[in-house]
Amino acid sequence: MKILHVETGMHLYGGAQQVAYLLDGLVRRRVQCVLVCPPGAAIGRHFAGSAVQVEEIPCSGDLDLGFIGRLRRAIERHRPDLVHLHSRRGADVLGGIAAKRAGVPAVLSRRVDNPEKPWWARWKYRRYARVICISEGIADVLRSEGVEAARIAVVRSAVDAAPWTHPQPRASFLGSFGVPPNSLVAGVVAQLIKRKGHHLLLQALHQLIEHHQLMPGALTVLCFGQGPERAALEQQAASLHLSDCVRFVGFRDDLPRWMGNLDFLIHPALMEGLGVSLLQASSAGVPVIASRAGGMPEAVRDGENGMLVPPGDVDALARAIRTLISDTGLRRRLSDGGRALIAREFSVGTMVEGNLQIYRALLDSGTRA
Repeated sequence: MKILHVETGMHLYGGAQQVAYLLDGLVRRRVQCVLVCPPGAAIGRHFAGSAVQVEEIPCSGDLDLGFIGRLRRAIERHRPDLVHLHSRRGADVLGGIAAKRAGVPAVLSRRVDNPEKPWWARWKYRRYARVICISEGIADVLRSEGVEAARIAVVRSAVDAAPWTHPQPRASFLGSFGVPPNSLVAGVVAQLIKRKGHHLLLQALHQLIEHHQLMPGALTVLCFGQGPERAALEQQAASLHLSDCVRFVGFRDDLPRWMGNLDFLIHPALMEGLGVSLLQASSAGVPVIASRAGGMPEAVRDGENGMLVPPGDVDALARAIRTLISDTGLRRRLSDGGRALIAREFSVGTMVEGNLQIYRALLDSGTRA
């Protein structure tokens, strides 16, 4: 079996990291893999000199119509049995057209749950033998838009738990981020964009302080990530007098060193395909508060590894934060439940086998482009 994969992201996190997990696992299972990625992409460097054959092809986005021809020629050179497109940036439409013109069946991974116009969704996805959704929540969105159920499959994202199980000592963590020694620490790991819900968290923290349910110094919230909303969020935090307890610490590529020292993670997103940071937190034994939206209830089981609140409900978010602050025993139970959930349902091996089963089924059925 020979699969040509297309990943147009430049950085090795999020969806690109899932592709790296998948290719590593496929190669171990003796599947030939070709990776098409842009010049200079981190995933290309990751696989340089490995059993994965890397071909760099420029792709400047959804309007780069020349990408169709460039990718088609690559497909014709490598003659794969199947093309697997992993990115939205240029790949989900243009890549499907290229595979169709090359006469090779294609599958597409979909990692987001944002809705599309039904006519557009039906047109876009009909060129794929399968659309592989990383959560049932995403699959439900596609079904609601009229995409044929037989064309939809679900293979959840995975996390390699090992790096998340050995954090730095607590004292080193507190010192590195300037956290008072007696403070509980919550984290938010997400891009600073509106749909991630940071503004709701700030409102909830303000409510707790105003009602004297959160004492000064009792909780420090570290917001990991970068994005266009940073200035607005910092201004909101200052206006709500939260600057002492909320800190925007930017993007970190060393999160496995620190995640396990969080007392809990907060993810108040209004929509989310699944939420890899939620899986990482559970791997590290960190309880999670998340919204009951998109694929998040698949990553966070209420009462098992975290707490779910209605999306956009500031009062419920505040209550959940207060509960975890006050209940050490609950935090311990959710911590144990998270580790068990990851081992049971979100291992890299499970994700690789899920994709491989789809490849085999399509090729055994003689699916054509």
